[in-house]
Amino acid sequence: MSDSFLDRVGELPHLGLGVSAEYGAGAAPRALDPSALREAYPAYAQFLEIGVEVRVGIDRDARSWCERRLPCTYHFLDVNLEDPGDLDDRWLADLRALVEALEPAWLCGDAGLWHFGRREHGHTLLLPPILSDDGASVQAEGISLMRTATGHEVLPENPPGCAFVGDLHILDYFARCCERADTGMLLDCAHLALYQRMMGHHPLAGLDGFPLDRVVEMHVAGSRRREHLGYPYFEDDHGTDVLDETWQIFEHVATGARHLRAVVFECERNPIAECLAGFERIARTLREYSGWP
Repeated sequence: MSDSFLDRVGELPHLGLGVSAEYGAGAAPRALDPSALREAYPAYAQFLEIGVEVRVGIDRDARSWCERRLPCTYHFLDVNLEDPGDLDDRWLADLRALVEALEPAWLCGDAGLWHFGRREHGHTLLLPPILSDDGASVQAEGISLMRTATGHEVLPENPPGCAFVGDLHILDYFARCCERADTGMLLDCAHLALYQRMMGHHPLAGLDGFPLDRVVEMHVAGSRRREHLGYPYFEDDHGTDVLDETWQIFEHVATGARHLRAVVFECERNPIAECLAGFERIARTLREYSGWP
């Protein structure tokens, strides 16, 4: 790899518009079939983002996709980048084997806590990181370690959450992570919209100082209002009802992310017909603001 991210990003492929998948998602009732989507609407399934827990591996849908050597990315679901001990030799060896089999364009994933304590199969959660300067430095070390171990770019993603701890805005935190790891970013517009709403910020707060030239990938997904014991919150449910704030963030960033290579509509558990409006809006925005075909 070249020394500088701004040099390396030029070597990354332009993947276009794609869809996400996790192990077993295709078995859900009425779930989207990535291969069927590609056959019927190839412009909406230009690549597959494969969510992977190393101990579980990949399912039939992902294996079929990769056997045809179709473009994909690797989305990790089982590593705490803030914990150097989590990237142990055995896990890294298994990770490298999967990466070799999948041949992803890059690795990416929510840069938070995927488990508490030891990594155990079936004990998966996702909590946001502590939004501090020290935390950003440790996170950057984990990103750099994984990049060196795999030979692939590792793009941290801003995770969802119902509570956040720390003195930094989440965009300031990830700006520091990206600078210190010299990496790009996966900006999840739905996650950011929920964070801004929860913290009482304008949807675009913090983006004026964020290095948009580090945004390589973006996610768009639906969110649903829920309530627990009288406490209202929005869940990132990967549905097709996308918040207005999510669209506002996506359209704003699309105008300035000059190294944007990929966008995922996370809608894997919904029938194709219910996803089309979202895909159409994303594609229209990318044509208008980014000049994508």
